[in-house]
Amino acid sequence: MNIHIPTPLRTYTGGAETVAVPGGTVAEVFTELTSQFPELKQQLFTTEGKLRSFVNVYLNDEDLRYLPSKEATTVATTDELTIIPSIAGGACSSREAVCCSCCPLL
Repeated sequence: MNIHIPTPLRTYTGGAETVAVPGGTVAEVFTELTSQFPELKQQLFTTEGKLRSFVNVYLNDEDLRYLPSKEATTVATTDELTIIPSIAGGACSSREAVCCSCCPLL
């Protein structure tokens, strides 16, 4: 199955915008993806192994969050996953060099 990688995460896939990964379920595909590209795991998953809240995943055109089986959803080799990180706006109140784990303070 093909996984479409968003521009901010392509540094972890050697610049590849699409990665072919085998697996029978969405969870298996993500396990294989993060096995091939270990640095992606921290970007996509919490320490508890759950998809980060700002990571949106679409199986073909369906939002994974609304599929009955979520990560246990069966996939075919012709299916496609698209990863889309949420982008938030607004002002950061942090006085640190980085306001969160995903964005540099401007």
